[in-house]
Amino acid sequence: MAMAVALGRRGLGSCWPNPSVGCVIVRDGMVVGQGRTGVGGRPHAETAALAMAGEAARGATAYVTLEPCSHVGQTPPCAEALVTAGVASVVVACGDPDPRVDGRGVARLREAGIAVETGVLAAEAEETLAGFFTRVKLGRPLVTLKLASTLDGRIATSSGESQWITGIAARRTGHRLRGQHDACMVGVGTVMSDDPDLTCRIEGFAQRPMVRVVADSHLRTPLLARIVATCAETPTWLLHRDGADPERLSALAALGVRCVQVGGSGAGIDLDQAMQALGAAGLTRVMVEGGAKLAATFLRAGLVDRLAWFHAPSVMGGDGYPATAAAGILALADMPRFRRVAVQAVGDDLLTEYERI
Repeated sequence: MAMAVALGRRGLGSCWPNPSVGCVIVRDGMVVGQGRTGVGGRPHAETAALAMAGEAARGATAYVTLEPCSHVGQTPPCAEALVTAGVASVVVACGDPDPRVDGRGVARLREAGIAVETGVLAAEAEETLAGFFTRVKLGRPLVTLKLASTLDGRIATSSGESQWITGIAARRTGHRLRGQHDACMVGVGTVMSDDPDLTCRIEGFAQRPMVRVVADSHLRTPLLARIVATCAETPTWLLHRDGADPERLSALAALGVRCVQVGGSGAGIDLDQAMQALGAAGLTRVMVEGGAKLAATFLRAGLVDRLAWFHAPSVMGGDGYPATAAAGILALADMPRFRRVAVQAVGDDLLTEYERI
């Protein structure tokens, strides 16, 4: 099962709208088949593992991180494929909360006389499946807020200089984290000031079919921005509110940009509606990367599930720009709170990861 979990982890960021599942098939103490969910969600992990195992799957044990599906979708049910292959037993880490499955996969296996064990390395598997579970249960993707700042929480000098506060190793790790998400999201202010690529660009890391999402309530993203110019290779979605200029919408659509209308909140978009729209589109994991206003809005809305905070060993002072803008918090009890789950040195910098309490 540990091997299956590792396979599932490798698929993060590449297989939405489906979960990243790992499967290992063992017969007579030997691994005869292995697989994970393919790019774009197909083939399913069980299908890939069974294809590798061939006839050796008969009488074998299949280890799978998520309950095999039992419904007919764009691929045949994996539970049925395991039955047809003649496996003797199936070990499942986590049940599938999708109402189309939710116990039916395990029931089908047992109905066919296959021994089933559940809950093996469930916590480890849930880590890789967290985005899928969040989308099924809450209708939105899991949100990771990534911040990179000085020790006193500053992201730019008073003159606006920000490149680079953290070192090369931290930036490479940031790209790795980005590549493990289905999409990265920034505010339109970041697009207008930095003109970022928002792609995964580290040597040795396979290019992922990542979506670039911009919170752009009034469609101010420049038509010549990099994320617009390259949207044929890497999708770009703009979240905007109603009342957008029809000519602007037409121009962006002609360039290949996907414009998604959501409700408004104050001067910006309604983030709850925005996240529901991204969930409905199939996204399971979104990494929010800036700027400070967007970070504060996500925190205030209670939509940050995880924090990945890089700290550089430097102090800028109070005249620098803060990592998050004003959030309107007047009482300590109203602060978003997180639990530290990991700390690692990344070159001279420090990455601390948190989960929302």
